Amino acid sequence: MELKTFQKISYGLYLVSSKRESKLNGQIANIVFQITSEPPTIGLSINKQNLTHEFIQESHIFAISILSENTPLEFIGHFGFKSGREIDKFKGINYKLGGTGVPIVLDNSVGYLEAEVINQIDVGTYTIFIGKVGDAQIVADAEPMTYAYYHEVKKGTAPKTAPTYIKEEVKKMDKYVCTVCGYVYDPQAGDLDSGIKPGTPFEKLPDDWVCPVCGAGKDAFKKEE
Repeated sequence: MELKTFQKISYGLYLVSSKRESKLNGQIANIVFQITSEPPTIGLSINKQNLTHEFIQESHIFAISILSENTPLEFIGHFGFKSGREIDKFKGINYKLGGTGVPIVLDNSVGYLEAEVINQIDVGTYTIFIGKVGDAQIVADAEPMTYAYYHEVKKGTAPKTAPTYIKEEVKKMDKYVCTVCGYVYDPQAGDLDSGIKPGTPFEKLPDDWVCPVCGAGKDAFKKEE
């Protein structure tokens, strides 16, 4: 089976947020889809291992911030590769509380949707939450990021709990892999978000350069074999 065929399906890149009592949490997701227009309903798929899953299941509310193409990898890594069980993901983040009390992230957002869960479907390792949309607003006039853009242009990766995660086969190239999150530094692409020009070999990166996704230092990288 050619697993990369699944990557040809169109996806976006979103930040899903929820709350449990006074605690807030959020994560990156790409399986978000509109189900009906009247009433307006939205569906999203969340891994059961994720803290956001627990929050949504208990509070029955969630918000979806649609991320722009200009979203830094560091921001995506903060919500996608770090756990809310260990850090406060909303510290220093620009957000507001919606009508349901759910946190709505405004940083790097094109627009957002706020919803209340009206149904959920158990699909094994994931739950598909179906929400009735109570509010939807445009935040900025910018291009929303597609999952293809995230992979092909931003050179981003997917965590192992993502539904579209595919274990990449390692090839012998002058690329370096982050042992913490799996991000691959490609010298041909560089790291534009960090000011690293295309064509910069790993050995020439500044000593204080860190993984743009998870923040790990250069010593956490190993050469692909």
